[in-house]
Amino acid sequence: MKFFRMRLILALVMGITLISVASTYFEVLAHKHVLRQELVRRTAWQGKSLQLEMEKAVAGGQSAGIAAEAALRRSQNEALGLAVYDMQEGLVTEAGPAGVFGALPRGPLDKAIKQGIDSSAFGHLGNQQWLEEAIPLYVDGRMAGALVILEDARFIHAEGVLVWRQSFWRIAAFVLLIVCVTLLMVRWFLMRPMMVVTDRLKRLRMGQSADDADENLAELSLFTPLVHEVELMAESLMGARAAAETEARLRDAGEHQWTAERLAVHIRERFGSSRIFVLSNREPYMHVLQGRETVCMVPPSGLVTAIEPVLRACDGVWVAHGSGSEDALNVDEFDRLRVPPDDPRYTLRRVWLSSEEEAGYYDGFANEGLWPLCHIAHTRPIFRASDWEYYQRVNEKFAAALLEEMEGSANPIVFVQDYHFALAPRLIKAARPDARVAIFWHIPWPNPEAFGICPWQAELLDGLLGADLIGFHIPLFCNNFLSTVDRVLESRTDREHMTARRGRHTSAVRPYPVSVALEGSKPERKTPEPSREELLKEFGLRCETLIVGVDRMDYTKGIVERLMAVEKLIEEHPFYLERLTMVQIAAPSRSRIPSYVNLRRQVEEIVERINQRYQTASWKPILLIERQCSHAEVDLWYRAAALCLVTSLHDGMNLVAKEYVAARDDEDGVLVLSKFAGAATELLDALIINPYDAEGVAEAIHRGLEMDRDERRMRMQRMRQHVMDHNIYRWAASILGDLRDLRMETPEPADPGRALPASVSPSEIVHRKLAQKAGIR
Repeated sequence: MKFFRMRLILALVMGITLISVASTYFEVLAHKHVLRQELVRRTAWQGKSLQLEMEKAVAGGQSAGIAAEAALRRSQNEALGLAVYDMQEGLVTEAGPAGVFGALPRGPLDKAIKQGIDSSAFGHLGNQQWLEEAIPLYVDGRMAGALVILEDARFIHAEGVLVWRQSFWRIAAFVLLIVCVTLLMVRWFLMRPMMVVTDRLKRLRMGQSADDADENLAELSLFTPLVHEVELMAESLMGARAAAETEARLRDAGEHQWTAERLAVHIRERFGSSRIFVLSNREPYMHVLQGRETVCMVPPSGLVTAIEPVLRACDGVWVAHGSGSEDALNVDEFDRLRVPPDDPRYTLRRVWLSSEEEAGYYDGFANEGLWPLCHIAHTRPIFRASDWEYYQRVNEKFAAALLEEMEGSANPIVFVQDYHFALAPRLIKAARPDARVAIFWHIPWPNPEAFGICPWQAELLDGLLGADLIGFHIPLFCNNFLSTVDRVLESRTDREHMTARRGRHTSAVRPYPVSVALEGSKPERKTPEPSREELLKEFGLRCETLIVGVDRMDYTKGIVERLMAVEKLIEEHPFYLERLTMVQIAAPSRSRIPSYVNLRRQVEEIVERINQRYQTASWKPILLIERQCSHAEVDLWYRAAALCLVTSLHDGMNLVAKEYVAARDDEDGVLVLSKFAGAATELLDALIINPYDAEGVAEAIHRGLEMDRDERRMRMQRMRQHVMDHNIYRWAASILGDLRDLRMETPEPADPGRALPASVSPSEIVHRKLAQKAGIR
């Protein structure tokens, strides 16, 4: 610290001194310039006053008179010396210091005699300094010589010395004052905040609470990047300590709960140097414009929660569609960036789609075709040949990008996500037989008769069977898939071992119920949560009891049926009038697809009808919130609601049910759950309903609201324990662990006749090169 202060003081002294000396130097130059200008002006005025008199003396040949006048002027200190020269620059007479006029430069005299103009110049001899002023003399209008006046200029140098002397003391005072002020500022504005940071980190290191130091961090407002890094470090320290405490508690209790930290360690130990590559349509981070500022946001997705610890642990790669408005401006020349932004641990590779590709592949084949096909929700699937072409093209584009990222990686692990990329496993496996490929199908798989509606069912199944491991939510979907393979393809299925063998490649089919992140430690809530009244105040409403539904605006979620059940509840039990409000959070979804547009209009009409029938000035039976709410906002509604209503007509899992259970760390609340949601096979303590039975749903809601508190708590505790034991980290560990344990076989050579389309640009070159390695022509 002392050495730092000495260096700071020396740097300040040297810097201020150099600046002050330079400033004084220019100040002296300016002062001398002013004095010189003033001397020139005064000398020229004096010469003009003598010019007429000297011209008369020269005309009369009165050299003695000229000498006397020069001597008189010099004696009166009006001039250092005077002299008169003839036209041949010969000295007529002089009065001045000895030898001066002989040493004068001829420049001013030449200009005066030859050009007939006044001229001046500064000169010196020994300790003499002067200003020479030459003025032409005329007799009868003709040039007759020149008058030279010398003015003493030594005072200019003396003035400069005086300025330097005065500036020395001023510089010394400035140095002392600025050093003192700087040291005080360093102490107040740097050392004090640093002590706050040091104290905060010390408290965290010792395991003490540092919350009371948060207000003091405001002193670091001038050091925003430092504040940000300190907060990240504080969060990391607290997270590491909490993880260590949780792990110690679990070890002590003999439990085997999965956490993000345990998953990361598991991946490092099991996979070693193998890199993991994830392929999904949705990206984990997207750049969007908010106002005039570009922000990096995390889209709402349980997938990010599950996969991020895996990729962080092995520095993996995530290949996804770059859908953010500012995504293209935040990647390098290879369309990559390191994420998370605050603590980069893995690579995000963005793939770009044209509007036509997005409409055909995503809106068309994936969501107007496969989505309603797999969800038995009475919406007719639409299959177009053009959409199928785009679906193939996009699958090939993503596969090419993934294969490019895999170059140079030995024994890579590939984890493909969902129905958007059914063709990708075959493409990847054909080019990289050494890769272990898994795909997880996040939506239901229907029975063979229903799936047979798809004109390209054989191509989809062939693409999926390129994977070494195919995951679904529940065993029913696995059995449906194997039955479909049996009916459509030439293959051998083994129900006992849940495998499908096509050619020389075997694909394992397993159930992996996806979940949410619920760990054993109860989260600390630094600020009190808003009450039910505070949440409703924004909407100008009041009620005694809240029930909540959280969904995308999707016809598979049974929102219409849910609203009808609430209306039936109020009809059958008028007691709930002005006491019960259902809050339906419906995030807009796929607004370019007509069936979704129609659903939104239908929901709004039903809500308006029910509200007009029952509402009062300060109460509504239905509150519809049509926007994307953050996890934090939804969590508040979960905790304020006495009951959560999940009425899916058909769902692979439905994580809302598990999110509600995870949010209720008060171990209260009731879950009403559709038997057509995959979560119903796990959350057996929920009130299971048939969403098509409005009266049955209404009675289940009534039963839940009237349920004894002890029974509510017992049911919620059991559901929370299940979700805790089977959380999202266990899901990721299970599917990737099983993939790692599979016995790899040499794949069947690719069919030369299955040529890839030539329209894969801009990834065409990469894809062709990798395809040729696999023998595809």
